[in-house]
Amino acid sequence: MAAAALERGPCFRSDPGMAGGMENRSRKRQVLSFFLCLCVSLAACETIRYSVPEEKKSGSLVANIAKDLKLDVGKLSARNARLISKSSKQYFELNASSGDVIIKEKIDREDMGGQSEPCLLQFEIVLENPLQLYRIEVQIDDVNDNSPKFSKNEFSLELPEQLPVNSRFPLERAQDSDIGTNGIQSYAISSNEHFSLDVLSRGDGSKYAELLLEKPLDREKQAQLMLILTAADGGLPQRTGTTQIRINVLDSNDNFPQFSQSVYKVQLMENSPRDTLVTKVEASDLDQGSNAEITYSFRQVPDKVLKLFKLNQLSGEITVWGIIDYEQRSSYEMNIQATDGGGLYAHCKLLVQIKDMNDNAPEVTLTSLTSTIPEDSFPETVVALFSVSDRDSGDNGRTLCSIQDNVPFALKSTLKDYYELVTQKPLDREKVPEYNITITATDRGTPRLTSVRVIRVQLSDINDNPPVFNESSYVMYLKENNPPGLLIGTVRAADLDTEQNAKVTYSALPGNIGDLPFSSSISINSGNGNVYALQSLDYEQTRDFQVTVRAADGGSPPLSSEVIVRVVIIDENDNAPFILYPLQNSSSPATDLVPRSAEAGYLVTKVVAVDGDSGQNSWLSYQLLKATDPSLFAVGLQTGEVKTSRPITSPDSVKQKLIVLVRDNGEPPRSTTSTLNVLLVDGFSDAYMQLLDVPQEEEQQDTLTLYLVISLSFISFLFLVSVVTIIAVRLHKTRQCREQYVPSSRTFYSDRNFPTNPAEPSGTGTLPQSYCYEVCLSTGSGTSEFKFLRPLVPSLLADPTVAGGSIFDSQINSQLKEEKESVREGRTSVSEDSIPRSSGEGCIVNKVIGINENCGQNGWLSYQ
Repeated sequence: MAAAALERGPCFRSDPGMAGGMENRSRKRQVLSFFLCLCVSLAACETIRYSVPEEKKSGSLVANIAKDLKLDVGKLSARNARLISKSSKQYFELNASSGDVIIKEKIDREDMGGQSEPCLLQFEIVLENPLQLYRIEVQIDDVNDNSPKFSKNEFSLELPEQLPVNSRFPLERAQDSDIGTNGIQSYAISSNEHFSLDVLSRGDGSKYAELLLEKPLDREKQAQLMLILTAADGGLPQRTGTTQIRINVLDSNDNFPQFSQSVYKVQLMENSPRDTLVTKVEASDLDQGSNAEITYSFRQVPDKVLKLFKLNQLSGEITVWGIIDYEQRSSYEMNIQATDGGGLYAHCKLLVQIKDMNDNAPEVTLTSLTSTIPEDSFPETVVALFSVSDRDSGDNGRTLCSIQDNVPFALKSTLKDYYELVTQKPLDREKVPEYNITITATDRGTPRLTSVRVIRVQLSDINDNPPVFNESSYVMYLKENNPPGLLIGTVRAADLDTEQNAKVTYSALPGNIGDLPFSSSISINSGNGNVYALQSLDYEQTRDFQVTVRAADGGSPPLSSEVIVRVVIIDENDNAPFILYPLQNSSSPATDLVPRSAEAGYLVTKVVAVDGDSGQNSWLSYQLLKATDPSLFAVGLQTGEVKTSRPITSPDSVKQKLIVLVRDNGEPPRSTTSTLNVLLVDGFSDAYMQLLDVPQEEEQQDTLTLYLVISLSFISFLFLVSVVTIIAVRLHKTRQCREQYVPSSRTFYSDRNFPTNPAEPSGTGTLPQSYCYEVCLSTGSGTSEFKFLRPLVPSLLADPTVAGGSIFDSQINSQLKEEKESVREGRTSVSEDSIPRSSGEGCIVNKVIGINENCGQNGWLSYQ
């Protein structure tokens, strides 16, 4: 198992599988490195490193993460431990049940990193609940699995004779994919008398060999030499590669080409276009003719480099031939050979330094994402974890990360190049159900490159909105005498939440309609809010009522709101007019006396009737249906007053019978009749009146009282309720609208609280009209006497302002209560008024005050 160490600590390297094959020198180096790193490590860091040799089989153990991180193995699965790698190939995998990191795919170091050192594979271990991240680096150690190789099996060298001793000739360098001690460490040449081999090191530490001339060549003695060049690496077991060197000895060419510089250094921008001039090398030869004709060529240059650069053999110009990528390699070193026509050549070095160009946009890699969060999430709730990387270097590789401003989220930097997307402000799903968060990563190069990643975050609903009715209050209308189960109306409430939180249930709060609970008269459909009448309702008993409806949602806990529903009963014409006067009972009808001296227009009597309905259903009209002599009497259409239509003559019958029809204005109209008996008499003295009237009054006293009690109790109740309402509403106006008392020789009053303006609105009542009468006697009416119904509002004190407004108001309420009690006790409401026979014209007998509780012009009164 490979050992682990933190980023600032040592990197433990241990591989039992390779221990038997390493040299003692390698073992000592590893042991020294181990103790050196162990001493330097003083504190834990954030990166854990392991080492593993290449070419290990799939399934081989790398390390136990649980043990190295000091975590319980059982918690790895519970915390959803996973391994995340940015490599295109997944070389490792994590066994969450044991905590082992094992090799998933066989690793070939030469395919991954080439000659780079060290060769590292990076990945992260991510733990959740709470979220933790550990960066892991695995160093791939090289094993000696490649032999040195020459590009050709045979190389030819043409060397002129008479070369000076110690002349050097670079040889083709062997290639070994391994690195370090496993790379080429030495060269050897077969034994000969002319050449020895000098092994040198380049700037990058690689070895190359040069032939060293120790003895001058003599073409006449030996025109060709065959040497074997052997390249050996330092691995165990050691691997070698050989090639044959054929040396052809040329005829004398005294001068070698000479470069103007031994080393050329140039800088080249990456991604330079093809055929871009890199530099130009120049060499000169003092010889003439063909021996001075110089050609240029690469020497000891790898094939990968030959694909990137092109050398003009005649001019020495080096141009770009392939794609130059700084991220793959930042510098190149090439040997250039100049050869003259006689076969002599010289060498120089070309060092090309690649300048980085900002050609890589930052990359955003999403590590963890919670795509749905509740709308009541607290601030700093982690939504996503991601990293930003840029393959460029310097400022070109430094990145900035941001999101748009109009979202309630923010970015927090955690580890290097890692960010957390967290909530910053309260969330409201009803306003914004989801967010598309744009993550913008920008580097600091010139020009700046940007990459964008969009994360979609949805909000889950919680029950934070009560149902809201579409109206602040409801008014529903229902005709009386309705069939049970009739739909009255519908209430509607909407909830901004979703699913179960938005499911609205309707119910009625407990309450009464009169003496009965709502549940016996009204029902509300809990699903759709329909309001039904469970029983038939009577306008005369209940004119309107209110019920409170509650709408509750299906959330937990449920939220609710309430609204008041007012149900107004619409009157129907279901009551016929009722005759108050004269009473119609089983006894003999009332008899009215008319003097034969009466002129046309003489008031005989008045038929008084009421209707239990309201509005136009209670508007009454009177007409003479049948009479002994229809030409003698007439009935007022609106007032019900029976008057003589002509003077009485002697042929007229003493006894006159009249049938008066009283009809309402409903649809269909309802009617009733009243029978009147009229006696035409010659005299009208008090003794005669007493003789005629008293027995009749005593006969009808009991019956009259019974009917009056029944009718006046009902009418007075409705009237008093209306009057009390009017007085309460208008009480603040009473002191401003009082009238002055009218002086008279007789005691009467003019009530300042009484509504004198017929256009003032008032409540609705059962009596459509009430009348006030002001009766005046003419000079020829000295023998006439009259009877009137006593006004419902009794006479008050002569001066209601003596004790102030409060005493006056209390007197009104007291008199109304006394009137109500008088009706309940069955006391008669008929009064008699007397006037002296000597009264002159304009004498006030009495004043009748009427109240109409209708609104607008329906409440205007007229007196006749």
